Amino acid sequence: MALKNKKSLGQNWLKDRDILLDIADSASVEDVETVVEIGPGLGTLTSALFKFFDKVISIEFDDRLAENLPKSFPGKNLQVIHDDVLKVDIDALDLPEKYVVAGNIPYYITSPIIEKFLSLKHKPEKIVFLIQKEVAERIVAEQGDHTILSLTAQNKAKTTLGPLVKREFFTPPPKVDSQVIILEPYTESQVSEQAIALAKLGFSSPRKKLVSNLVVALRKSKEEIEQLFEELKISLEVRPADLSLQDWEKLAQKIAK
Repeated sequence: MALKNKKSLGQNWLKDRDILLDIADSASVEDVETVVEIGPGLGTLTSALFKFFDKVISIEFDDRLAENLPKSFPGKNLQVIHDDVLKVDIDALDLPEKYVVAGNIPYYITSPIIEKFLSLKHKPEKIVFLIQKEVAERIVAEQGDHTILSLTAQNKAKTTLGPLVKREFFTPPPKVDSQVIILEPYTESQVSEQAIALAKLGFSSPRKKLVSNLVVALRKSKEEIEQLFEELKISLEVRPADLSLQDWEKLAQKIAK
């Protein structure tokens, strides 16, 4: 009997073999034999991943799918973990020194999943997720179009866009197109936690001028904040999206003095 998707879990099946192989290929890294797959569903991406990896560790929240998945891959080195990926202690898994992460993940938990895997002690070599196209574009945004999502992701990883996947390739079709996002984690973050914390305060009202936001968030006078900006040669007209990670670092260090 065919397994029906659960709308509450954001399940949309992707079955196009060429696209699935493209995603799996995007995740492949030389000499890396293990992949942690998030939300394997019916196992279509799992099948493609086995073309590039010897072992697949699949984390599936849906009990029906978790039970059914091993039946589709007899003789394969497949480990299925039936649990919520956000609750799984990835660092406690018996992973090799080098591994990658891949998956077609639900739109509604994209940000926390990305944050979880970029914050691991034992970082993957690469993270490849199929996510909502708009969110993927936000993650790779450049200075002038930054969001707190792009800053936090780019602070911890090199971010690039992979293949675009139109909505009609899914069953049932979602309301938006999808895109592959490729994250290659850095050994160390680009800027300090203080800089990111300041950026989060600065993005409290993204469309307002940053000076105004920081006056409220830091409870300082407008004159004090403007003086900091002038000393750093940052325009008083900038909005949060206009600053780079390095700008936030300089500003955080200046405020801490």
